[in-house]
Amino acid sequence: MSKTATLKEARAAKAKVAQLLSGRPEVNGVGITRDGDGYAVKLNLVSRNGSPKVPKTVDGVPVRVERVGRIAKRARVSSGTAGSSRSSARTA
Repeated sequence: MSKTATLKEARAAKAKVAQLLSGRPEVNGVGITRDGDGYAVKLNLVSRNGSPKVPKTVDGVPVRVERVGRIAKRARVSSGTAGSSRSSARTA
């Protein structure tokens, strides 16, 4: 059974992965995710086509790769309608 990574170890590994893949257009983001009883680095990609070579672990911390697609800014909801769908869904 392999050792689980602590949050501190995952944060350090995340910084290394982010530096390694900085500026790559197919990378949407680098984060941290739960992995069993420990943590892993999570690498979000636009697609797996042309995806960067990523090690399975960095300093003993697992790296999980997921294709999440292109991330785009969402339209802002005006304050007059925010929450209206929520309040109408509530029961009295």
